[in-house]
Amino acid sequence: MDPLALTLIELGAVVFCLGLLARLAGRIGMSPIPLYLLGGLFFGAGGLVKLEGMHEFAHLSSEIGVILLLLMLGLEYTAIELVTGLRRSWQAGILDFVLNFLPGAGLAVLLHWGVVGAMVMGGVTYISSSGIAAKVITDLGRIGNRETPVVLAILVFEDLAMAIYLPVLTATLTGISFLVGLQTVGIALAVVTVVLVVALRHGHRVSKAVHSENSEVFLLNLLGAALLVAGLAAAMQVSAAVGAFMLGIAISGATAHSATRILEPLRDLFAAIFFVVFGLNTDPATIPPVLGWALVLAVITAATKMLTGIWAAKRAGIALPGRFRAGAALIARGEFSIVIAGLAVASGVVPDELAALATAYVLIMAVLGPLASRYVEPIVKMMRRRPAKTQAATRPI
Repeated sequence: MDPLALTLIELGAVVFCLGLLARLAGRIGMSPIPLYLLGGLFFGAGGLVKLEGMHEFAHLSSEIGVILLLLMLGLEYTAIELVTGLRRSWQAGILDFVLNFLPGAGLAVLLHWGVVGAMVMGGVTYISSSGIAAKVITDLGRIGNRETPVVLAILVFEDLAMAIYLPVLTATLTGISFLVGLQTVGIALAVVTVVLVVALRHGHRVSKAVHSENSEVFLLNLLGAALLVAGLAAAMQVSAAVGAFMLGIAISGATAHSATRILEPLRDLFAAIFFVVFGLNTDPATIPPVLGWALVLAVITAATKMLTGIWAAKRAGIALPGRFRAGAALIARGEFSIVIAGLAVASGVVPDELAALATAYVLIMAVLGPLASRYVEPIVKMMRRRPAKTQAATRPI
């Protein structure tokens, strides 16, 4: 079959199935993310139906999906709010790193994967999925909640930490000198600082540059600017998602509200493809041998992420349900974890089992995170009602 025809057929089938899965998720009252991931497993390598023609398009589309998710999350906040959040949450960021890096690193040491393996698995378990968290927060209508800025500050802290971690990891895997690795880290930090300063001091000019009364021109300006900034950030060893988020922060006022409205359908399409592609790249046959260790890591690091969110939200004066919502929003792992594992396996320095473990772990957490976010609040409310009922039952007549 003609390659173009095959790509169109496969892409059309996948997008149509995404619509069915989204409809099913809406009817049962849950986020569609877990269903997108499972759909990717069905169509991917080792699944029941293997897609051959859409890999290149799907990979690029998934990257655009992450960029749009973080761009639109950034549109909800100003640069001043971001800086304030980071100042308030840096302690939570450090706690987050300690609690969630150590389980992965410890397991790697236990499995005799060496220092490099420990460094890789620590990164896999540490970093939450900004893409999944952004989608869940949006789907559940929690953007305006008091705990959302706390969650956002921790996610940004993690993404900025990746600006240091990824260059160091790459230098370790390739065996380059310490000075070259240190130079790469310095460039990454400088880029993040410059972008944040531009957002703080010249955000109104950025808004004016992309704004247009013509919706077509406005959409092209927004999408082009987002891809350009994300690409430049990635070229400077900074997360493309961080670049897109910073652009969203720089756009403010009426321009931000209009941008959210015009980008929403595009974001939903590309974000859905991102989650499907994650499943497409996973061979289900590699999961059973490492499933036990993946479940152990999932239980431990779900608890440590919950502790991080609860502690940070408590410091911000947020009530109990909001604290648990903050913790649940941080549970999911995704795009960064797979990037970290992929870099390590491609280098040949770590065993192949590491990739299987990372994949199984991320799949579990990518499904568990949205489900926890959906159901944590009803569970907390039920727990708070039970003591009151018990006291009423034992009160003397």
